[in-house]
Amino acid sequence: MTTPIRAFTALALTVLFAGCGETGPTTSAAFPTLDSASTSLFARLALRGITREYPNKLDHVMNDSRDVRGPRDLHPSFYGSYDWHSSVHGHWMLVRLLKVAPDLPESAEIRRTLDANLSAASLAAEAAYLGRPGTASFERMYGWAWLLKLAEELHGWDDADGRRWEANLQPLAVGIVARYLAFLPKQVYPIRRGVHPNTAFGMALALDYARAVGRSDLDSLLVERSRTYFGNDVDVPAEWEPDGDDFLSRALVEADLMRRVLPAPEFARWFHAFLPDIAHGEPANLLEPAQVTDRADPGLVHLDGLNLSRAWCMRAIAAALPDGDASRPVLRASAARHAEATLPYIASGNYLGEHWLASFAVYMLTAPSAVEEGRGR
Repeated sequence: MTTPIRAFTALALTVLFAGCGETGPTTSAAFPTLDSASTSLFARLALRGITREYPNKLDHVMNDSRDVRGPRDLHPSFYGSYDWHSSVHGHWMLVRLLKVAPDLPESAEIRRTLDANLSAASLAAEAAYLGRPGTASFERMYGWAWLLKLAEELHGWDDADGRRWEANLQPLAVGIVARYLAFLPKQVYPIRRGVHPNTAFGMALALDYARAVGRSDLDSLLVERSRTYFGNDVDVPAEWEPDGDDFLSRALVEADLMRRVLPAPEFARWFHAFLPDIAHGEPANLLEPAQVTDRADPGLVHLDGLNLSRAWCMRAIAAALPDGDASRPVLRASAARHAEATLPYIASGNYLGEHWLASFAVYMLTAPSAVEEGRGR
């Protein structure tokens, strides 16, 4: 059973879980699906965000006074949505919505906005920015990952606009791939924090891209690095999660990467050594949604994103485990609880959450299953 999300106003979502029954640690629960009202609401949030230059939190090294410039001058494509990476995944979300809801009332406005922001000239300037001094760590790896997710979303789409945007994006995507290829062999230790530099998350979306476009060099490097960084991890201390400003679960994003990397039987063995008590509902704090006490605080509102990213990870991990595995219903029930805890607050009225959470919600609600993404590799 699935349950629609219904948008009642531009500032609130209510998620209806009618008939879901119990949602305890081992009970299956319904998972929400996009309806037309919430799809339009998400689209409007993104359209407002990616065209809003200020406030803005730049990731920008100033080498001299000539580098003192505004966001739109520095980033003519991805100047909005408070920061570069959020703008990138806002663009990804709008492309995704065009594909899953082609009759969306906002589709014409989406296409006009994407046509302006994803022009050849603007994206050439974004690619040239990578050549500036002091940009080696620019958006590493979170922004890199979302840029490749946008490129992957456009790849193979039978749409005239989509083909043009993909061609325009290609120089920037090539530049980001080059950064992965140059950096990962030098990174001896993974970054496990549940925020932007997280290594597992940055590698997972890059691996999806590499397989979609046939970049075997990137694919093989990511697989080797994943096994090296994470292949021997056991009994992760997930009871320590979350940190107070996490938007990614260190344990679950790692498992979500490894289900892409390992053949299905090997992944099941790895997962049960990594989180050995999931089938028994432990650690409880990993399976229960995080509490958000202040959505006007830029760090605390990260926990809404944590609930959404945990949900997409748990659903994909459950799908990658074998039929009859006792962890599957636990993960699926927990994913539903996490979705229910945050979806009503995507449109909270506060820009610190609204500039990015809709993208996480759309990814959670429309991500393909582990089978579709290549289970059993």
